[in-house]
Amino acid sequence: MAIKMLAIDLDGTLLTDSKTILPGTYKALQEAKAAGIKIVLTSGRPLSGIKGYAEELGLSGSEEYAILFNGAVVQNLDGRVLISHDLDFGDFNTLLHMQRLSDVNLDFETPDRFYTLDKKISIRLQIDGAETKNQLWIQDRSDFKKDFTFAKAVYQCDDPDQVDRLWNRLPDWFFQSYAVVRSWPEVVEVGSLAASKGYAVSELASRLGLSNSEVMIFGDQGNDRSMFEIPDFKRVAMGNAIDEIKDLADYVTDTNERDGIAKALRKLVLRQLQE
Repeated sequence: MAIKMLAIDLDGTLLTDSKTILPGTYKALQEAKAAGIKIVLTSGRPLSGIKGYAEELGLSGSEEYAILFNGAVVQNLDGRVLISHDLDFGDFNTLLHMQRLSDVNLDFETPDRFYTLDKKISIRLQIDGAETKNQLWIQDRSDFKKDFTFAKAVYQCDDPDQVDRLWNRLPDWFFQSYAVVRSWPEVVEVGSLAASKGYAVSELASRLGLSNSEVMIFGDQGNDRSMFEIPDFKRVAMGNAIDEIKDLADYVTDTNERDGIAKALRKLVLRQLQE
């Protein structure tokens, strides 16, 4: 069945390590878009963190979509929320308690801004705020009210050993209660069990009248795993992907630094359109 939708992770997939879109990848995506294939950016970021790249690709308006916060939120590019799976004040307290297991920052992410109680901010967290173009608010615990909700929480640190320490100390019940992913060596992301990139891609495809077999997904890290666990997707791992993603993939392309998306599209999609 022909591919009609591309769900593409950003960091390490669409973007080079210097956070740019390569000309070859840009050209291939423009050809796919001209052929009527829907392009959906799929990220752990908020809308503010993907919008510039969407605009660079010519994506905007109410009929274009993004999957955000690892699937906790789906919005159109005008900002209207289609799907949302929030965490609440009880989760806020649980996550703060788990922070004591290691010397890491913890921030709580909403579509409007990021919040933290930490006074000492790691370089990693500062970069995260800057790259997503989202404000980082440092608040006291008393500033958070019982109606506080958030899309995702992130533990992160400049020292991967501290994140290892947290990861190895998290109890089994925590993984059974939340969607927990190690998206980078320095980062652990936590969301609702109902939230995943894979589920969000599938639900959005259904809303657009598409089957899972008409969807091709691209990814490289642990927070992309849920997309690779849906067998009906055409699953493409980047050459720089972690082994567990490559093992689940239907096809492994070149790296994000060598036009991996473009090479896969030309081999698996665009060539067939020209025949």
